[in-house]
Amino acid sequence: MHQNENHSAAAELEYKYMVSGDSISKGVVYDESRSKYVILEDNYVSLLQGKLKGALRNTARFGNTLLKGFGNLKRDVLKEKPDMVLIEYGGNDCDFHWEEIVDNPEAEHNPKTDFPAFESMLRDMIDFLRTQGIMPILMSLPPLNADSYFKWVSRNNPASEANIMKFLGSVTKIYWWQERYNSTIIRVAESTKTKIIDVRGAFLQQPDYTEFICRDGIHPNRAGHRIIYDKVLEFISSSEPHLLLDGKGQALHSR
Repeated sequence: MHQNENHSAAAELEYKYMVSGDSISKGVVYDESRSKYVILEDNYVSLLQGKLKGALRNTARFGNTLLKGFGNLKRDVLKEKPDMVLIEYGGNDCDFHWEEIVDNPEAEHNPKTDFPAFESMLRDMIDFLRTQGIMPILMSLPPLNADSYFKWVSRNNPASEANIMKFLGSVTKIYWWQERYNSTIIRVAESTKTKIIDVRGAFLQQPDYTEFICRDGIHPNRAGHRIIYDKVLEFISSSEPHLLLDGKGQALHSR
C-alpha cells in the first residue's frame, strides 16, 4: 500500500459513529410473505455505512426502551469512544402492555416509560454524551398508522378490540399518545440545543405516509427506511458535510 493510500485509510478511520435505538434502527420490518419480523438488509443504518467517513456501529436492539438503551450506551460508549451518537427512542417507551389491558381494561395502565422519566432520561443521555466529548443527535419518531396498530395489538379479535377500546376511548388516541412522546423529543432538543433530524416531518410530507409503514402500523417498511436514510443524509450534508466521504454532500444525488 502506498503512503497516500495509508493516509486516506487512516483519515477514514478517524471518525466513529454509533446508533443507539430500538427495532426501527435495528432494521426490523414485518415480512408479510413469511408472517414474521425480519431484519431488512438495506435498512437506513446499513445504507449509511458506505456514505460516511469512518466506522458506524449499530447498537440498536429490538424492544429497547430508553432505560434499557441508556444502560447499554454507557458501557458501549466507554468502550468504543465514538465521536457522534444518533439517538432513536420512543416507540417502545410510549407503548403499553396490551395483553394486560385486554385482561383488565378498567384498571390503571402505564406505558413502558412514563412521560417524566422519558424526558429526564433523554436529558441525562445527552448530558452523559456531552461530558464524554461526544455529539448527540436526536431523531424524531416516524408516525404510526393508528388503525393498523390497533388491529395489530388486538390481533383482530373482536373481544380484545372491545376491551382495548374501553381503555383508549378512540383509536385516534394511539396516534395522539405517540405524538406526545415525539413532542417531548423536540422539546428536549430545543432546550438542550441538541441537533435533531426530523424523521417524522419527512414521512408526513408524503401524500400518504401509511404506505411507508409495515402492516403492524409502527415499523417503517423498506421504502420507509429509504425515507429515513434520505433525511439523515440530507441532515449530514447540510450540518456536518465534512463527515461524508466526498465532503460535498454529493452522496445525496446518488439515488
